[in-house]
Amino acid sequence: MKTVSVHIVTYNSETYIQSCLESVFQQTYPIRNVIVVDNNSTDRTREILANYQDRIEIILNSSNKGFAPAHNQAIQSSSCDYFLVLNPDIRLDQDYVSYLVEAFNTQPEIGSSTGKLLRQDESGKIDSTGLTINRARRAFDRGQNEPASQWSKPSEVFGVSGAAALYSKKMVEDISLDGEFFDNDFFAYKEDVDVSWRAQLMGWKAYYEPKALATHERGWKSGKRKEQPLFVRRLSYINRYKMILKNDRFEYVCLHFFPLLFFEALSFCYILLKEPGLLPIWGDFFKKLPRLLNKRKQVQAKRKVPLERVYQWFVKT
Repeated sequence: MKTVSVHIVTYNSETYIQSCLESVFQQTYPIRNVIVVDNNSTDRTREILANYQDRIEIILNSSNKGFAPAHNQAIQSSSCDYFLVLNPDIRLDQDYVSYLVEAFNTQPEIGSSTGKLLRQDESGKIDSTGLTINRARRAFDRGQNEPASQWSKPSEVFGVSGAAALYSKKMVEDISLDGEFFDNDFFAYKEDVDVSWRAQLMGWKAYYEPKALATHERGWKSGKRKEQPLFVRRLSYINRYKMILKNDRFEYVCLHFFPLLFFEALSFCYILLKEPGLLPIWGDFFKKLPRLLNKRKQVQAKRKVPLERVYQWFVKT
């Protein structure tokens, strides 16, 4: 039987972490170990985690290292065949892991899988059935806010949301760069899209299994963008460009020139008028440019499939 470890990164997650852990412990598929990395929470999160110290491995960081670096810590602490990456605001159905592992067993080319993630509000609406990406290089959660009944068929997808993703160790080791699965330079946001794009370039498939059910509260709520800290909005904005620099190809940028130009023009005008505070993050981008270019060189050198197979996922807007 293939082994599974569960990885959760917490940061002031007292509202959700207990129910998330309880749903993990109720899985019908055996979980070898549960690793929780706490990014220096200042609420009751660490107190709650202490109540489970005989059932989980706890890594306490002295600062907020971010989603990507903390999950890399958890991955490096596990020797299991599969890593289930979870957000603390996820609650799993008891057969979630079992259904996803079954998908891996029947299709060895799969490197990642996800189930049907539903909104926490019991509306019967989808939160995510995987990731999709368009020709403007904008990624979205597939099926979001649509009725769950419309997403009952299993399918291959571009990638999976890092909110509740099962990754195979083989894929993790194959596509990691300098020992990093998630790119530490992303800190948080879009690191799962970056992984999905990189995995596609290296020949790994992603899979959606609708029988695997979970609910997701989701921190980024519709209509509340400006309530998010400026630091968070800057990351969400600039990480898209890091992802493009590392994974994209010039010939397909030219092929998709007009969708890209249209989006970039709209985005630039919006930022100048509404969120000029995002622009200073470009200083950090150029500071990290040599490192990003080195990562691009590694990604492109490791590509294993024809580009048309990868860019078939880039849909028209």
